[in-house]
Amino acid sequence: MAKQPESILDFDISKIFGDFKVPGIDVDILVSSQRKNIEALTQANKLAFEGVQAVFKRQVEILRQSIEEAAAAAQQLTGPGSPQEKAIRQTELVKEAFEHALANSRELSEIVAKSNAEAFEQLNKRFTQLLDEVKDSIAKVKA
Repeated sequence: MAKQPESILDFDISKIFGDFKVPGIDVDILVSSQRKNIEALTQANKLAFEGVQAVFKRQVEILRQSIEEAAAAAQQLTGPGSPQEKAIRQTELVKEAFEHALANSRELSEIVAKSNAEAFEQLNKRFTQLLDEVKDSIAKVKA
């Protein structure tokens, strides 16, 4: 039984297309280019996945912090004090909670934006390289 490639990067497409001879097309260059495309996509996916992990990790931290803050707020509101003092403290706690939620949302948005930018930059870099490869390949055919 033939050994199966462990990943798409282990697949040797040159063995399949090695017998095809098309004038003006260098199969090795084509194969190399496609391998680079796959590697760039793999790297971009890795960056995106790392971004998702960072968002999830931060969401867990935010949840833990929110639970601790809610428990502290409950203790403050059930303690001694007049109804007016408790109403003032409750208003302060709501304001603090809103500010924390806004800051946390902004932070999560920044993590997502950074992750997307890194993945896009990886793909953009490869696309630029690909265009240069095509231009060079066309120049070789003319020569």
